Amino acid sequence: MEKSVKSNALSLGVILGVVLALITVIAYTVYQGMYTNWMAGIGIAILIIVFGIVSAVKSRKLLGGYISFKDAFTSYLITVAIGTLISMVVNILVYVVIDPDAATAINEQIIESTVGFMEKFGTPESEIEKAVAKMEEENQFGLITQLKGWFYGILIYIIIGLLACLAVKKKEPLY
Repeated sequence: MEKSVKSNALSLGVILGVVLALITVIAYTVYQGMYTNWMAGIGIAILIIVFGIVSAVKSRKLLGGYISFKDAFTSYLITVAIGTLISMVVNILVYVVIDPDAATAINEQIIESTVGFMEKFGTPESEIEKAVAKMEEENQFGLITQLKGWFYGILIYIIIGLLACLAVKKKEPLY
């Protein structure tokens, strides 16, 4: 992979990380209810995927319009991994180091939102109690939970990236 392509992926990854970090800071300071809004979560996931795909497409342009699947996927993965890693570090700084009380308050909001969602779908009370007990055990913003979440998120983004990079790759004609 060429140096300019790696540089492209790194710079887009840093930009993605800064955007995600700003979203975290805005959510922390202005609207902590964002963490209970599933549409916000989907929007952020789409943003991450779009940045990865843009990175692969931009890399193809840097390589003269042709790119192997491996190079497209590497560009995608570098961008997504760097961006989400920066975001995770900011989340840890804000909710583990700077203000753990905010994490506790948001966890309570998440539990309330989940209970409301489960009740709306007619989930039996015993199942709701089990879910609440499990959620109270685990701090959504704890260091280990954040690391596990990053790892599982990367696995999901890898699967999506594999599919997206199939569309981005373009072989150079042999003639």
